[in-house]
Amino acid sequence: MLITILAAAAAISASCDLETPNGEPGCTRAAVDALKVNDLQAIGTHNSYKQAIAPRQMALLRVVDPKQADGLDYAHPPLAAQLGAGARQLELDLLNDPGGGRYASPLAMKMAPDIPYDLAPLQGPGMKVMHVQDIDYRSSCARFTDCLKEVAAWSKAHPDHLPILILLNLKEGGLNVPGTVEALAFDAAAMDAVDAEILSVFQPGELITPGSVQGRRASLREAVLAGDWPTLKAARGKVMFALDAPPEQVTLYRGQRRSLEGRAMFVNIDETSPAAGYITLNEPKEQAARIAAAVKAGFIVRTRADADTLEARNGDLSRQQAAFSSGAQYVSTDYMAPDPRLGAYSVQLPGGGTARRSPAR
Repeated sequence: MLITILAAAAAISASCDLETPNGEPGCTRAAVDALKVNDLQAIGTHNSYKQAIAPRQMALLRVVDPKQADGLDYAHPPLAAQLGAGARQLELDLLNDPGGGRYASPLAMKMAPDIPYDLAPLQGPGMKVMHVQDIDYRSSCARFTDCLKEVAAWSKAHPDHLPILILLNLKEGGLNVPGTVEALAFDAAAMDAVDAEILSVFQPGELITPGSVQGRRASLREAVLAGDWPTLKAARGKVMFALDAPPEQVTLYRGQRRSLEGRAMFVNIDETSPAAGYITLNEPKEQAARIAAAVKAGFIVRTRADADTLEARNGDLSRQQAAFSSGAQYVSTDYMAPDPRLGAYSVQLPGGGTARRSPAR
């Protein structure tokens, strides 16, 4: 029976929706559920929490830096709405705020008062979610734990969903603008705090973690190359996290571990590392060969269909086409739906549905 199911899984067509298989030959629930987590391809969103910069503040930014203003002129609906529309990857930017209130008085709001924004969630201690402190600070969930609770509630209401990947960027440093606040660095205690906030919302059985994939293997990379990702059947209703960070932050988060034993998140790291399981490769044209090779080897890859509003403004589909063709499991966009101010540009999974089999698998 198992051999029959695996053979059927190998024959699944790219047009089969892996989240809700239609039961037709080659698209049955049993065959789909025999696939592994790294066999899928789905759409995700970039800076998923981001709300639009208020009009007067955007106008001020446009006077100072028109190019940056264009690049920041996008927004997303609440996280639950994105998940309901089919996103299976989200991205959150975290700012370290152990004392609370550090980012609760944005400079742009003082310079150009505009549409009201509730600053109360920024007052208490804990990780905050925003793009750029003082300038692009509006978030649909300003506290990290509030974002997590929104995802958890949606997940519980839709227990058959395919695994959701949540990428985390850790923001540090200042803007070199008088009157702005410097984002605190993430030290070892802050790295532990990120994990602690994740685990305050999600139970271990609701997560896919590096340790659960590594099992008894000597390293996470060894497990990944051996094909030890969980099946879709085992992964439905679960969430996984990846630290999409530069090497120095990854090193600090990893500590002295051989891989990522005991950690809640995978990390963006070179494919040769013992801790390798996930990698961010955001340039699907220039990095097409590397993406395809990484996916074929067993790694999970995120790439981007668009960036800085450029593709939407130009109606350019070439980057998203390269992204889907690369086989990357998660293709991130700022345009699951068109922005009518810019045109008809949007990103949908080829063939429709929520997820298909990766062309590189």
